Amino acid sequence: MLESPGAPGPPTEPLTTRYARLAREGVRLRRIDVVLRALDLAIAALALLVLLPLIALVAVAILVSTGGPVFYRGRRVGSAGRIFTMYKFRTLRPDAETRLGPYLGPELTKLTGSETTTVGRWLRASQIDEVPQLLNVLGGSMSVVGPRPIRPAFFEELCRDIPQYWQRLVVPPGMTGFAQLRITREMTWAEKLHHDLEYIADRSVRLYLRIVLATAWRILGRPFRTSS
Repeated sequence: MLESPGAPGPPTEPLTTRYARLAREGVRLRRIDVVLRALDLAIAALALLVLLPLIALVAVAILVSTGGPVFYRGRRVGSAGRIFTMYKFRTLRPDAETRLGPYLGPELTKLTGSETTTVGRWLRASQIDEVPQLLNVLGGSMSVVGPRPIRPAFFEELCRDIPQYWQRLVVPPGMTGFAQLRITREMTWAEKLHHDLEYIADRSVRLYLRIVLATAWRILGRPFRTSS
């Protein structure tokens, strides 16, 4: 486990830097983490192989409709505070993150709508925009299941407001998670954190597979629910 955020360090040391330091000093893997990493590799490799034609089709659609780049690359806080580059299919107009950077929560959701491209709306609705994160899973910066990754600036802000928020860093961030299956728009960040910490405390092969299957069922069943 990580140490308390009150552990000694330079007075102006950013929280993300502090957690990276603490990780080098004492994060311990549990046996289950090794098993879950093996599942990550198997699922990500198989999914990329199966989805390769779809990935090519989406890339062409983005290039034809709005030009490059095909992928969005964003800095996120990973396990033990390490910063990594997260990949998604680009769904917003070029340089949108520069304009949206200062916002969070409902205000960000509202402003994002005006920046979303036509292809991007479909990618977001189907959640296909998340597929490139399988590359992050293969590289080890993400897991298939875990707390959703968050931008460094927002992470530091939330850590100041919610002292326990740093505990999300015990495991790699995930493509899906307990919180994503349970949250509603009305939930606070503290309530979302509760679900993330529940997964971290109880993580197991059974719970991991349960979340993967529930996510797949929700995504695959969405077109039928929409048309009914």
